[in-house]
Formats: sequence, structure tokens, C-alpha cells
Amino acid sequence: MNRITIFICMGISFFSLVGEPKENKLVVLDRKAYEQSVQKNSNKELVNLETKISGITLDIKYATTDNFTKQIIYKIPKAFARKPVADALKKANLDFLQLGYSIKIFDAYRPYAATLKFFEIVGDTRYVASPKTGSKHNKGCAIDLTLVDQKTKKELPMPTEYDSFRKEAWAEAPVSDPEILKNRTILINTLSKYGFRVNKTEWWHFDFLECKGFEVLDIPFEGL
Repeated sequence: MNRITIFICMGISFFSLVGEPKENKLVVLDRKAYEQSVQKNSNKELVNLETKISGITLDIKYATTDNFTKQIIYKIPKAFARKPVADALKKANLDFLQLGYSIKIFDAYRPYAATLKFFEIVGDTRYVASPKTGSKHNKGCAIDLTLVDQKTKKELPMPTEYDSFRKEAWAEAPVSDPEILKNRTILINTLSKYGFRVNKTEWWHFDFLECKGFEVLDIPFEGL
């Protein structure tokens, strides 16, 4: 078999949590199945963004306690994305560099086990993905990021902090500060040129639109 179905218990069974009928189970790939998929289609490779894109900064919040869970979710601070996503992000960063900015990444590929943990804590699909479907983060097709000054590496002012659940974090929320509005607009408009769409409730979350055929993965960073 090239695929495995993940059953994870967190107090209650996974399928009782999401109400998924047995004949329509979510399919999640492990390391071996992922490697087999990459052999068939090289675009499915998870690329290390830190080595792919020069000049970017990593601030992987879920490798620390500085996140909404207040727990360490990842054992190491890494950022991966599928090859077409990484290629598009590299092009976008070149645009940002011309403006004197560069990308800071908070999160990228997210193992499926982390999505289960997030849903257990929050349980609100406006802010975390449903375990029933997984997320584009689980597919390596979503990036959480902001912009920093290229020279100082200080973050540009944005409407809220990362992972805020406030309405001010919504991508189209009113912004009175012209500098913050400008920064958010540059971030969203530039990434949209390269095939990314902002999440409506999170100004920092961008889904890559050409994600068809990429499976949900559950591979820890240490296994990549």
C-alpha cells in the first residue's frame, strides 16, 4: 500500500470526533508513502525553505511555547513546502527584496498530528483546520509569514500579532494606521501575484492555489 490511514486517539476516537463514516476515511501519507509519491511526481517534494530561499528569516512559533497552545508542538524549528510552493515563494521574496523587505516564516508544512492537537485545543474551524479534511498546511501548500526590514530584520507593523483570534486579524478588517494598511496590502498583493490567496481570518496565512493532487502528510520534521 502507498498510503496509510491514521487513527489517533486523544481521549475520544478520531472518527467519533469528526463523525467520518468508515467508507470515507481520511487518507494520510507516512514517510515511505510520501517518498513513493515523490518518485512518481517530483513536484510533491517537500523543500527546505531556509536553504531554498536566501535571505529569509525563520521564527517557527510551534517549535517554542510562544504560540496560542503555549506548548512545544515541533521538536525542531524547520520550514518545508512542496516544490511549486517554494518556487513561487522565492519569486515573491525577490519582489519584497526590491522594496527593502524580506520574508519571515512562522509556519509552513505542518504534520497532521499537529492539526489534531490544534483542533483538540481550539475546536473552531475558523481558526484551525478540521481533522476531517486536514489542512493545506498538512499538504505542504500553506505558509504563515510576515515581512521584515531587510537590513534590521525587524518585523514591519501589521494589524495584529501572529495567531491572533481577534477580528482585527481578518484580512479585510478595517485599519486606521496608514503604515499598517500599506504593509498588509503589500504582503497580500505581492503574494497573490504568485498564486497565493490570503486566509480571510488570518492576514499572515497564505494558501497556494495550485495544490491539487498533494496529499495530507504526517511526517515529523526530523524525518525529512
